[in-house]
Order: sequence, then structure tokens, then C-alpha cells
Amino acid sequence: MQIFIGSKNPTKIKAVENEFPLFEIEAVDVSSKVSLQPFSDEETLEGAINRAKECATLAKGAIGIGLEGGVTEMESGLFLCNWGALVDEHGELYMASGARILLPNEVSSKLEKGIELGEIMDDYAKKKDVRKNEGAIGIFTNQLVGREEMFTHVMRLLRGQYEYGNR
Repeated sequence: MQIFIGSKNPTKIKAVENEFPLFEIEAVDVSSKVSLQPFSDEETLEGAINRAKECATLAKGAIGIGLEGGVTEMESGLFLCNWGALVDEHGELYMASGARILLPNEVSSKLEKGIELGEIMDDYAKKKDVRKNEGAIGIFTNQLVGREEMFTHVMRLLRGQYEYGNR
């Protein structure tokens, strides 16, 4: 079975490989059709769904996966959020969300000015390509939970739903 993931981000690709090790996995660039920095659960989920749906059309009988990171505002502040979507070979849609952490005010204030989280995190952590490595989640959890692990958890939720739906 072939799986297309709508991202070339290595942490997202590895998360799919972790949960579907026996499948042929191909990373492709597809548009999320949402802003570069999704600013709500709804927008982040919409981006994941859009990626998964587009990927599912790339080959007959393929599975499409979209993984999207964003932020969402709650009463206590701005939280990191992440969503995943899987469209199976029959066109069924499965969705899941994962870890959330409160972002520091220093990061939230820059997000609210329109700067993308990846750019903020590179500057904040004095590193390059944080989004392709540990991610904000890795920085703010002192490496106890990294971006790959966060998306692997979402993929495990998606895989479980997919397997249950196809039994």
C-alpha cells in the first residue's frame, strides 16, 4: 500500500514511517490552503485535512496523510497545537490531535504580530530549522517530547482509527 504525506518536513515524514513501517511512503509538497501560521484548532485541522485529501488523489488506492502544526488561543493564553488527518483508500477521513503546551508570552506576542512560529523559534532558541528538528515542543519540554514524537502520537491515533475502521 502506498502512503503520500503532504510535507517534506523530516519530523513529519519520520512520524508516518514510525507508524507505517511496512508501507511505501512518499513525501510530497502540497498546499495546506490555510495561512502559513494557523491560528486556531479549526484552521490547523483544516490544513491537515486539505493536505490529506490532496495526497489521497495522487494514486489510485493510496492513503493520504496531512500533519499540521499551529497555535490556538484559550483563556489562559496561546497554546501550541497539532492536528493530523488520514484519508484512506476508500475516501474515509480520520482526524486526531495531540499534545498542547502554553507558549511563553515572549513567543505569543511575536505570533500575534504575524511572525511564523518556526522563525520565532529559530531566533528564540538560537538554532537553525527548529521546525525540522525538535520543534517548539522540544524546546519548551527540555527535549522530553520532540516534534517527531508529538506527530508520531498523532499518527498512532490515526493508524488506530484506520485499522479499526478497516477490520
